[in-house]
Amino acid sequence: MSVTEKPEIVATDFPDHTQLPDSDGTFVKNFQEHPQSILLTTSIRPILDQIHPDGQYCIGQDSGIYWRVARPPEPPERGAEAPDWFYVPDVPPTLDGNLRRSYVMWQELMPPRIVLEFVSGDGSEERDRTPRQGKFWIYERIIRPAFYGIYEVKKAQVEVYHLVEDRFELVPPNERGHYKIEPMGLELGIWQGVYQGVELPWLRWWDASGNLLLAADERVEQAEFAAQRAEFAAQRATFAAEQAEFAAERERQQRIEAELRIQALEARLRELEGE
Repeated sequence: MSVTEKPEIVATDFPDHTQLPDSDGTFVKNFQEHPQSILLTTSIRPILDQIHPDGQYCIGQDSGIYWRVARPPEPPERGAEAPDWFYVPDVPPTLDGNLRRSYVMWQELMPPRIVLEFVSGDGSEERDRTPRQGKFWIYERIIRPAFYGIYEVKKAQVEVYHLVEDRFELVPPNERGHYKIEPMGLELGIWQGVYQGVELPWLRWWDASGNLLLAADERVEQAEFAAQRAEFAAQRATFAAEQAEFAAERERQQRIEAELRIQALEARLRELEGE
């Protein structure tokens, strides 16, 4: 090889998910983020299982998406963004039988379908368009998810962007105040209510008809409530049947008593006529 030739770069020159850090050592920013991720994940899984009957998809929760190889003295995790929640279609949920430690763009090439960031500050970090540094720029220009959402629990709002050609365009809300995620047949929006004992403006999914998708624990509660209602209805039906049976028996006894009285009167009349 001459001195002017460049060495060929092969796939083995790049680290994979087992060789890259899966944490930068920072804490989750508040206690709402974890249940919020659970709410999003468990409510959408039944839909994704229908979309992907082969199970080929993955969901990341506060997990790294590596978009470049950081060069020393930078730490490896500087080459990653860690969305609070994201979904990637048509990729295996595990690699080589192991749970994913992160999602490595140069290893799989498939961009996320949607990336969500939960704002804990003023939102400037999530809207930062500084080239090769700002989150918004990195998502828009490098990671390129079809949809990017910025959720601000303090303001009870979410901004949703759709990648059109090579730029994010703000998605307008529909008549329900939700944002359509067309490829998934879903809507994203704010739901004011109680989840896991806390009332907040939660970020949630709806189907295309505007029906709220329930989280796993909500589905269990709904099933238990339905079972209790069914049991109560069965008890009411049993009580009604018993009442009807009691009323019928009472009516039969009254008829017998009336017949006996009539027979006694007739007997008395015969006695009087015979005197």
